[in-house]
Amino acid sequence: MDLIPSFEIDHMKLQPGLYVSRKDVQGDCVLTTFDLRMTRPNFQPPVDMPALHTIEHLAATYLRSSDRRDDIVYFGPMGCRTGCYLVMFGDLTSRDVLQLVTDMCDFILGFEGEIPGARPEQCGNYSEQNLNMAKYYIRSYRQELADNQRLEYPA
Repeated sequence: MDLIPSFEIDHMKLQPGLYVSRKDVQGDCVLTTFDLRMTRPNFQPPVDMPALHTIEHLAATYLRSSDRRDDIVYFGPMGCRTGCYLVMFGDLTSRDVLQLVTDMCDFILGFEGEIPGARPEQCGNYSEQNLNMAKYYIRSYRQELADNQRLEYPA
């Protein structure tokens, strides 16, 4: 059995950044999957679950309300908890979505109040949220994007 492409990336070299993880083509439709790598795999601790859950709720809310909402297919956490995936329609590059991701980070950093979708009738684990820690991780990730603009996987 072949390894899937994401398992072929050397995670020992991977740094926080915004990477094109894969592109899937079906007829005229292209889906681009982005790897929003928030922590350094195997070197930094993974994002804690309550913070990651809050990031998921806020980011999905922002993205599906943004000017690019019709391009958004999915936003959600990676199983390894070192970041999230963003899936969008279109043959896109990391540079094409850098401003959108930066704006998403700014939305999360400025967010106050009740987390969207964090009620028992809306979410299967509604009480596991941590806005302060979500902001901690997003502040660090946004700074990494601004300082380093890692937009391609390391060779």
